[in-house]
Parts: sequence; structure tokens; C-alpha cells
Amino acid sequence: MSDRFDCKECSESLYGRKYIQVEQQPHCIPCYDRLHANTCHQCKDLIGHNARTPAQLPVCHQRLCVRDRRQSPCLLWGSLSSSPRGKRPPSASLTRRLLHSTSLKSELFYEDHHYHEHCFRCFRCERSLADEPFTPQGEGLVCNECYCNEFSSKCVACDRTVMPGSRKLEYAGTTWHEDCFVCQGCEKPIGGQAFIPDKEAYYCVPCYEARLAPRCSHCKKALAKGGVTYQDEVWHKECFVCTGCKTPLAGQPFTSQGDSPYCVKCFSTLYAQKCAGCNTAITGFGDGKYVSFQERQWHQPCFKCSRCSVSLVGAGFFPDRDQILCSDCNSDE
Repeated sequence: MSDRFDCKECSESLYGRKYIQVEQQPHCIPCYDRLHANTCHQCKDLIGHNARTPAQLPVCHQRLCVRDRRQSPCLLWGSLSSSPRGKRPPSASLTRRLLHSTSLKSELFYEDHHYHEHCFRCFRCERSLADEPFTPQGEGLVCNECYCNEFSSKCVACDRTVMPGSRKLEYAGTTWHEDCFVCQGCEKPIGGQAFIPDKEAYYCVPCYEARLAPRCSHCKKALAKGGVTYQDEVWHKECFVCTGCKTPLAGQPFTSQGDSPYCVKCFSTLYAQKCAGCNTAITGFGDGKYVSFQERQWHQPCFKCSRCSVSLVGAGFFPDRDQILCSDCNSDE
């Protein structure tokens, strides 16, 4: 008595009929289409057995086992299987993106959706993408040729398309091929190195420093960025220091004696006049206003009557040896 080889769902014999195995269980074609066929994301039709060429489906026949003389099913075309509806099929990479095919090859799987092979096309030129590289664009897919023609940027140096996936550089809203972004001086690709723009040209740091960078007035080395300008000359921030104590002056208040810069403390100690009222230096910092009389100087707040301390700024006063008096105090004498 022969072993039965029946459809898992309807139990009809599969001898002499085409069938599809799902998880190692044979199904007749009608049962497979009804239970397991996926829906094409593009046309919304089922991807049934009629989407596959007949030669791709196995046919079962009977033969005698040479060992125990029992009849058993034989797969003429080998064990071809398909995935149940909604499950990811066995994958085989067809393009550079995540495009997969079932083992029956007429059903494609991409981004959790199934497609008939003839429905998986570029939305611009209708070219089949089954064996072509492609790029998502909005809710559709485009072949590389259409993407380059419509969406890719062009290299500002050679005016050729920057292909998707190729190495590129972007700066100030413009795009270059990596090999086209070169130093104006040495003409070598800059790549990921630091560079310095100069008008419409770009330089690597060594070329810029050697050819174009201003030189520090103190150390004579190039300034790649930043620095301090003083008396029409440029300085590195670390080179611009107080002539007296060598404290860096960048970002600090300072004054000068001749051509030499000084911090407030050194200038006050070495050169500033002393206030006749408080005996501290008159530096010109802060309010900066002072009163001078007979080779003596006062901060404005210190210029007041020696007796009653009323301010004498803008008022008449009377000198009395080392003192200055207001008119009232002078009248009391």
C-alpha cells in the first residue's frame, strides 16, 4: 500500500499535481493562494501561484523505494519553499539596498512590503528595479539614473553629478567630489583636514600659512586664525603681553607709553601721575576725567574743599598753600 502525499489543508492527494511547501508542509495551489499568498504593495493584488513560471513549481510523482520497495513521494524539482503571508521570505540580495526575493523569484520583499516583480519599478521611468540599484525618494523608489538626473547635487569643481553613496564634501551650501576639493596652493585633496577659505579659494593650513597668512609682529610666525591688532600690526594673543610684567593683554584693559603696551598696574606704577587728593595713580581708565592745577592733578571726585569737602569741580576755589578751599571756607578766615 502506498504512502499518501496530501495537501496539509484540504487533504487532497498531490500526486501528479504542482504544490508549494510552507514550513515543510505541502499545500496544493488553491490552498496556498487562499492562505499564504502575500498582497502586492503596489497593485494590491495577491501574489499567487500564477505569478510564477510553471517550471518553478515542483511536481510530485510516485516511485518505489529501492530499500523497502514502498512507494514514496519524490520531488522532481527539489524542495522549493515559500514564506507564509506576512512573514519575511528567505532573502537574497539583489541590489545595494534591502531588496529580497522569495525562493520562487517572482515575489520581491522590501521595507516590510511584498511586490510582484513586474510592479517593483522606478516611479519616474518605469524601469524594473528587481536587479537594479535604487534610492527611496518620498514615498516612491527611483533608479540611480533618474535620481542622479533629478535629485543629485553636482560638484562645483567638475560640474559632474555626485553619485549616491560616493564620498563628497559640503561647505557653504556647495558640494564637491572628495577628489575635486583640493588646496589652491599645493593642489592636493584636502579631504577631512582643516582648511582656510580665502575669497573663492581654499587652502590647506600649511599652504595658507606659507603664502597668505599675516605674520605676528613679535615672533614673526604666521597667524592661522584669531590674534590681536595693535598700532596696525597683528600679534598672536599669547605674544601680545605687557612690556613690564609680561602678562597677556588680549581682552584686558591696557595703555601705552610710546609704542609699548602696559597693563594698568605696571603703567600706574611706572608712569602715571598721582592724585593730590588720594595719592593713587591717575590712569585714564574708568571715568578717566581729572583736574590739573599748578602741576598738581586730582581725580574729579577727589577735587573738593580741604575743609568742608564740597566738590569744587566746575566751581571757584582758592589755593591755600597745600590746600584748596571753597569760597565759603575761604571767607571764614
